[in-house]
Amino acid sequence: MSIALLIEQLLNGLQLGVMLFLMAAGLTLIFGVMGLINLAHGSLYMVGAFACAAVAAATGSFWIGLVASLIASAAAGAITEIVVIRRLYDRDHLDQVLATFALILMFSEGMRWLFGSFPLYLDIPPLLQGAVPLPGVGQYQLYRLAIIGVGIVVAIGLYFLIARTRLGMRIRAGESDREMIGALGVDIRTLYTVVFALGAALAGLAGAMVGALQSVQVGMGEPVLILAFVVIVIGGIGSIKGALFGAILVGVVDTMGRFLLPKIFALVLPAAQAGLIGAALASMLIYIVMAFILAFRPSGLFAAQS
Repeated sequence: MSIALLIEQLLNGLQLGVMLFLMAAGLTLIFGVMGLINLAHGSLYMVGAFACAAVAAATGSFWIGLVASLIASAAAGAITEIVVIRRLYDRDHLDQVLATFALILMFSEGMRWLFGSFPLYLDIPPLLQGAVPLPGVGQYQLYRLAIIGVGIVVAIGLYFLIARTRLGMRIRAGESDREMIGALGVDIRTLYTVVFALGAALAGLAGAMVGALQSVQVGMGEPVLILAFVVIVIGGIGSIKGALFGAILVGVVDTMGRFLLPKIFALVLPAAQAGLIGAALASMLIYIVMAFILAFRPSGLFAAQS
C-alpha cells in the first residue's frame, strides 16, 4: 500500500467531512436555537441538488445552478418554517419528529412529480475539471479540492457571522434564553425564519456540490442526514466548532475504515471474506466511534453549554 494512495484517501475523507459539515452546521444551528428536531433537513439538501441540476441543464452554467440551489433551498426552508415548523416549537419532540418525517415524504413526492423518478446528472464545471499535482499524492481531482476549499470558507464565514455580527449575537442569545431576547424587543419569529433559511441554504449548497460527483435523485438526502446527526452528536449539539471537528472526524474515519479494514483482514483471511467482513465493520465504525466518545463526553466534544 503506497503512501500516495493513503494520502489520497485522507483527502477523500476530508472532502466527505467538509460536505457533512455543510449539512451539520445548519442542523445544529436549528436545533441549538429552536430546540427543533428537523428530520426534513436532508430534503433541503435534495432540493439544492435538484435546483442546481435543473438550472444548470437549462442555462448551461454550473455557477448559475449553484446560485439557484442556494436561493431554492433557502426559500424552501423559509416557507417550510413559516407554514409548518412554526407550529411545532411548543410541541414535544415526538410531534416534531412525526411532522418533519411527513415533510420528507412530501418533499420526495414533490421532487418526483416535478422531475420524474429518473436521476439527473450534473457536470463538473470546466474550470474545475481535471486534476492538480500534490506533493506525495500525485494527481488529485481539482473539484474535490474545491469542495474542501468551499467548506473552509463557509466555516470561517460562519465563525465571523456567529461571533462578530449583530445577527450572530441574537443567534447566541436565542440559544441561551429565547424568552429574554423576545422581551428585549427582538422579533423571534423573524430570527427563527432567518436561521432556518440559513441552515437550509447550507444544506442546499452541500447537495449542489455533491450532485456533480454522484447522481441527483429522490431520497438522496436521507443517508446524509443520518451521518449529519452522528456529526452533531459527536461534536456537541448547538456548536458550530463541534460540527466542524465532528464532520472531519466522521468523514476521515468512515473513508479510511472502508479503505483500510478490508486490507487489514486480508492479512489473515481469504480476500472474499476479508472484503465482506471489512466492509461490514467499516459501515459500523463511525457508530462505534460515536459510542466511545459519548462514553467519556456525554454532551459531545464541544457542547455549546460548555
